[in-house]
Amino acid sequence: MSDPAPVPALVTLRDASFAYEDGPAVLTGLDFEVREGRALALLGRNGSGKTTLMRLLSGGLRPSGGELAVAGRPVRYDRKGLTRLRTTVQLVVQDPDDQLFAASVGQDVSFGPLNLGLSDTEVRARVTEALAALDITALAERPTHLLSYGQRKRTAIAGAVAMRPRVLILDEPTAGLDPDGQERLLATLAGLRERGTTVVMATHDVDLALRWADDAALLTPSGVRTGPVAEMLARTDLLAAAGLRLPWGIAAAHLLRAWGLPAGMAAVPLTPEELAAVAATGL
Repeated sequence: MSDPAPVPALVTLRDASFAYEDGPAVLTGLDFEVREGRALALLGRNGSGKTTLMRLLSGGLRPSGGELAVAGRPVRYDRKGLTRLRTTVQLVVQDPDDQLFAASVGQDVSFGPLNLGLSDTEVRARVTEALAALDITALAERPTHLLSYGQRKRTAIAGAVAMRPRVLILDEPTAGLDPDGQERLLATLAGLRERGTTVVMATHDVDLALRWADDAALLTPSGVRTGPVAEMLARTDLLAAAGLRLPWGIAAAHLLRAWGLPAGMAAVPLTPEELAAVAATGL
């Protein structure tokens, strides 16, 4: 049987470089791909270029060298080209207060679709869809300044979802959320993926990345390294270069194997509950 065809790259940076004015280069000669349908975790130490990379992918910044392409077509940085990019790729920043500005939840979520020049009927349909996807329909008329932090996070994501992007990029989406809020957000992201949205998540949480992602991209001083998440997060050399620690699930799997559990039973546990079940059954 032949190997399955590789998943196509939906968004691609080729030989991309970027430096802020009067500053050193942040990224140099970077090659990076977002593959359709793959949940991708973006990891690296502070100052490694994660935020810059996300803004390059979403059109907030323009590479000083190299090229950004969507579905194989180079992005043009005129109004038409950027509109096409932003209906394909949406970025949600870490602090929702940097993204919310309208008086109510519904008004804020409608802002992007209205700027696309869509009909009122289409805008209402998109807002209804996005609010439902983020489980905040009941908040449609709520003033944004009366929202909890978790509700503000969901509203910011809903505003991006209302644009119906093919790629949704989230900067530290679980930061500041309590455990229940994190679980609800992960369930929401799973629903978005089932509807066909490709999700990229920047995070410092290696345990979350191991549990959630299909692939991991580690930003290191020598460049970005991308591959299946369990393989990448087991590479202690890459983790050290990226300023990250070993995920506890991989460490636990090593311990279970050292105890002599069969390979199938010593698979990497993704949650404490999985670890407890494996240990209890195996021992």
